[in-house]
Amino acid sequence: MADHFDEKSGIVPSKTPWGSWAQTIDEVFIEVNVPKGTKGREIICEIKPKSINFILKGKEVFKGDFAGTVLADECTWVLEDNELVRIILVKSGRDAANCWHSLLSNEYSADPWTFNEMEKKLTLERFQKENPGFDFSKANISGNYSGGGPKLPT
Repeated sequence: MADHFDEKSGIVPSKTPWGSWAQTIDEVFIEVNVPKGTKGREIICEIKPKSINFILKGKEVFKGDFAGTVLADECTWVLEDNELVRIILVKSGRDAANCWHSLLSNEYSADPWTFNEMEKKLTLERFQKENPGFDFSKANISGNYSGGGPKLPT
């Protein structure tokens, strides 16, 4: 159900010096731009429950503690077309209230507008999960949705 919602509603990326990151209720997606022709063996991506270290050709691109916790064994990365690395992190806390303000603690924060849009998307995603059969992908919400928003009546 979440994949269907994501396809219709899209995700809201937060730009970084090396690429971008975005999130859903369940996952955090990281895209790292690497020089064309990069080989998989030139990349080291260490993912732990609370931290990540991404090294390209022996040079650290980014490293630090996550803004949340992930299930490291379920996280993965792939090199696409030898120029883009996609990292998928599986959040350990999976609800709309678990909207990360930044990728890493005190680093790569989403700007206020982007974070606001991320919160909206996670809230709409939660509504979709709680109310299967309804299409919230084009819904426009306003008001207080910080922390996952209001509970819909059942």
